[in-house]
Amino acid sequence: MNKQSLEIIQTKKWIEDIIVGLNFCPFAKKELINNTIYYYLSHQKKIKPTLSEIFEQCAHLLSTATIETSLLIFNEGFKSFEQYLHLVDEANEYLEHSEYYGEIQIASFHPDYYFDGADYDDAENYTNRSPYPVIHLLKEKSLTRVLTTYKNPEQIPEKNMVLAKQKGRQYFEQVLKNIKNLS
Repeated sequence: MNKQSLEIIQTKKWIEDIIVGLNFCPFAKKELINNTIYYYLSHQKKIKPTLSEIFEQCAHLLSTATIETSLLIFNEGFKSFEQYLHLVDEANEYLEHSEYYGEIQIASFHPDYYFDGADYDDAENYTNRSPYPVIHLLKEKSLTRVLTTYKNPEQIPEKNMVLAKQKGRQYFEQVLKNIKNLS
């Protein structure tokens, strides 16, 4: 198995075990089953070329009817959470002033993700921790459609944090360690 496919396999396993397995995203199971998640491995390390790549992936997502959502996985760059947040801020800023405004939304996941005001070791941070830095591109139309069918979608983050606290930090550390040890 080559390095590229390993990172995608590990990310898929994270989606299966954490995101779908714990129902952190109640909409992800359908996309996983229907194989409509696109996984893209980026080797970029710098902001400008990464922004170009992100927007190439926005175009790809919007032009491909068989894809509902895309995950850009960074295997080399953006290991620093601060650098990653800078990338996400730049991508959102660029998105606001692009033809993709109102078409694409960005969600963020990182191995060192932590919420503002939370301690680094708080279990609820694991709702957004992933094996690699990931930028999740979502079609806004699809997101709007599923949100109208889900009762109280604004409660999803709170519910996830409660479940993460119940599971505990050690649980998530072990799951992520097992995923990273896949070969």
